[in-house]
Amino acid sequence: MAKYVHIPADTVQGSLAAQGQRPGADAGDPQVSLARLDGPVDVRAGIWQCTPGGWPVEPRTDTETCYILSGSARVTDGTTGTVYEVGAGDVIIQPKGWSGRWDVTETIRKVYSIGVPGVPA
Repeated sequence: MAKYVHIPADTVQGSLAAQGQRPGADAGDPQVSLARLDGPVDVRAGIWQCTPGGWPVEPRTDTETCYILSGSARVTDGTTGTVYEVGAGDVIIQPKGWSGRWDVTETIRKVYSIGVPGVPA
């Protein structure tokens, strides 16, 4: 049975649990905070925040869609070299197989949704 999910605004804007440094970071000291949201088994969703710093993204094994709530980052596409200036109000889709680089320039917060590979909808 499909599950309807409602996340109140105070959850989106509230405090998040510290997770430590972003794995794979090679610039700055990007510290991640997170609130995982309860949802369907075939989707991981949550609120993610990261302080300034950078890291490479290896080819993704899943697809992530996110909405940037605040902050800014420079995202570089590993195939084309295109640099995207990402900020509040932007929607980003990082498809399965995408690789590149994230460089957070101002603490960034996003709502994300990731389809879980191998789990039927």
